[in-house]
Amino acid sequence: MAAKAGDNPDSLMALSTAFCLRNLRRTMCYLGDGNKLCLRSDVFLPSEICDKLVNTYMELVHSDSSFEPQDGFFQLFSDPRSTRLTRVQLREDLVWDRDLEAIGKQDLIELHLTYCNSLSARSLKTLASFRQTLVSLSLFGCSHIFYRKGGAPLAYNEDGEEEEEEEQQWPASRQALDTDFSFQGFNRLRLLNLGGLPEEVDPEALLKPLPALTSLDLSGVQLPRAAFLAQWKERLASLVLYNVDLSEELVNTVVELGHLRHLDISRERTSKFKMTRKILTAIVQGLVNLVSLDISGHIMLDNCTVPHLEEVTGSKNEDQVLNAIEAYTEFRPELAHRAINQLFDIARIQHCSQLLRALQLVIAALKCHKYEKSVQVTGSAALFYLTNTEYRSDQSMRLRRQVIQVVLNGMEQYQEVTVQRNCCLTLCNFSIPEELEFQYGRVNLLLLKILEPARQDESIQRIAVHLCNALVCQVDNHHKEAVGKMGFVKVGETAILCDQVMEFSWSALWNITDETPDNCQMFLNCRGMSLFLDCLKEFPDKQELHRNMLGLLGNVAEVRALRPQLLTPQFISVFSDLLDSKADGIEVSYNACGVLSHIVFDGPEAWGMEEPLRDTVMDKMMAAIQSWDVTSRRNINYRSFEPILRLLPQSIAPVSQHWATWALFNLVSVYPSKYCPLLVKEGGIVLLEKVLELQTSHEETKDMARYDLTY
Repeated sequence: MAAKAGDNPDSLMALSTAFCLRNLRRTMCYLGDGNKLCLRSDVFLPSEICDKLVNTYMELVHSDSSFEPQDGFFQLFSDPRSTRLTRVQLREDLVWDRDLEAIGKQDLIELHLTYCNSLSARSLKTLASFRQTLVSLSLFGCSHIFYRKGGAPLAYNEDGEEEEEEEQQWPASRQALDTDFSFQGFNRLRLLNLGGLPEEVDPEALLKPLPALTSLDLSGVQLPRAAFLAQWKERLASLVLYNVDLSEELVNTVVELGHLRHLDISRERTSKFKMTRKILTAIVQGLVNLVSLDISGHIMLDNCTVPHLEEVTGSKNEDQVLNAIEAYTEFRPELAHRAINQLFDIARIQHCSQLLRALQLVIAALKCHKYEKSVQVTGSAALFYLTNTEYRSDQSMRLRRQVIQVVLNGMEQYQEVTVQRNCCLTLCNFSIPEELEFQYGRVNLLLLKILEPARQDESIQRIAVHLCNALVCQVDNHHKEAVGKMGFVKVGETAILCDQVMEFSWSALWNITDETPDNCQMFLNCRGMSLFLDCLKEFPDKQELHRNMLGLLGNVAEVRALRPQLLTPQFISVFSDLLDSKADGIEVSYNACGVLSHIVFDGPEAWGMEEPLRDTVMDKMMAAIQSWDVTSRRNINYRSFEPILRLLPQSIAPVSQHWATWALFNLVSVYPSKYCPLLVKEGGIVLLEKVLELQTSHEETKDMARYDLTY
């Protein structure tokens, strides 16, 4: 048997790392003075483990809503005698100056900071402490790191420590450019990414002390004087000038960099600069070692072509599209979005032949840019097509779980209508509830949020109700009670008021109240019976609606403590009238008779009203039962016969016994392989034998009981 896409299990290292991070105090840490998280004294961790811990921690913080950031986490790595860090990747606003300071004594080789907008010039001081060892540094999108907070000298607290301001964005009036930082002494630095460097910072002066660079990324940086790049003409192998305004001087300087193997002069926004055949030829002929060139986004003149170059991203075929997603995801969401859109078309119209790679790349893009609308819209749409029936057999459970996680992340982080719809539709591609059970509570909470009255998009609400219904249809009562406590009964009844989701809502409420008395009580408390009467009056001809409503009320009637609330002249008259219904075959009549069977089972003392008379209702029930075809195929699914079996060995309401015996006779004769084992398992044989012994049992009832016993 061929392995499915993504079938390889997580490594022991990955599993152990995640477990330790989720259970720090049970594994490697303890709470010290002032509830400070401290590393145990007998723990000594090498760089391979420390790097994994820090980088996995950041991934969990950003992609797992159940994972809580730990105060003082980075302080665990403050002492290089017990912990060694060498390669660290930190991103976005959850990283603060104090976090970087905590690891300031480590001999870092690689430090990648991406969109860390909470970092200020205070972190430049920490950066200098790595100058002896740092080989690779990225400050991409760290727009505030070259500014001091408050536009004044850094403040200190009573302990002599610099105070941390907890704002993520600071007004320009409070920013003061830090002019003290220098790369002097960073002698080992070879790879540097300064993408998004503020205009106030002079790149020439900043980079002058770094003669040994081999890779430089200046994305989005303005270079009015480009000649300084020539200082690396004997060493620079990779240069990225994405969204940099090109000029003749800049192009001429780039052509001097004869050791370049990778050049990126692409752009996303329009430019006055026009790419001519002459310029392109000069680049290709001047840079003889070039193996990759990215000029996407430029206006091309003179029918420009680039001969003899391999691996260029684009949209010509699936390989190019996937290469583009891989190349652009981390730093260029706007281009990654376009590439994912091309993948969407391939999966929708053609066929995606590299399913595993495609799914992994889209998942990575959605994790990386959870607040980027364009990526979330196109990514969630692509996932819908990449997980549908055509591709399903090639996907492992592990890969599909990764898809579910990232879809739920999108639903949590981005409330845009299109994203929500795409995510809900993608969830419909999974086996429910089985494949969603590992995130059962989380997915239900997100679906309930969609069903809140403030949400006006009925198409999404309809999908959400369908998913909720599927989630509660085949799970145990514990799960149903949990969903009820989350507020589903109340929200579901609110959704009933919307015509488009009304039938789905009643169906979901029918399922969630099955054998769950607490949810039945909630239904009554939330004006459920008034809604029932209103819907019955407003939609007298909606057969499936009537079946769903009566099925739910059958669940309520099974709860003895709740039956008195159904025992009113109005409700009994409605149930009695519905015995004559021919809607949906026998289902509406059958369900109405089931409700009444439980009510009359409480005896004449509980009836307590003059009209309608109990005997009259029971006569009408018997007439209805006798009119049903016992070979009818049913639109119903019983997980247990217990509510039916309790009506068998009794003489207080023979018609209830008759209804229960008919139900069993119908089910075991029409669906013997499914229901005969259930009847035996739940002790139905003994109870049917008792029916035969009772003097009060109707002969017709006994005949059906004998038939049940022969099966």
